[in-house]
Amino acid sequence: MTIQIMRSVADSLIAATNAFDVEAALALFSPEAVIDDPSTGNRFDGQSGVRDYVERYFVGYHTVTRFLSIDATGERQARVRVDFTGDFGHEIGVLGICVDENGLIVRVDADLG
Repeated sequence: MTIQIMRSVADSLIAATNAFDVEAALALFSPEAVIDDPSTGNRFDGQSGVRDYVERYFVGYHTVTRFLSIDATGERQARVRVDFTGDFGHEIGVLGICVDENGLIVRVDADLG
């Protein structure tokens, strides 16, 4: 996959979460996707986990994400640097995004440190 495809996936995820559109966000993830976010103390598995994560941390905190940069880290992997603002304040973080051969997100590793 090209960096342009990974950027498109990242842009779609950011657009869906900024719109607080849980269903649009879920459509970007494979059924067995995992979100690992140590800042929450939790790992979120499958569609129900992804739904919980988006509802709790994006909708619940009114999180707005702004794209900063992207670096390819593998054929279907990228590190996306983002700026988060919301009810929690302000954070700069990195989302490690991995997609399957169909372009669906299979894993997100969030690093807000």
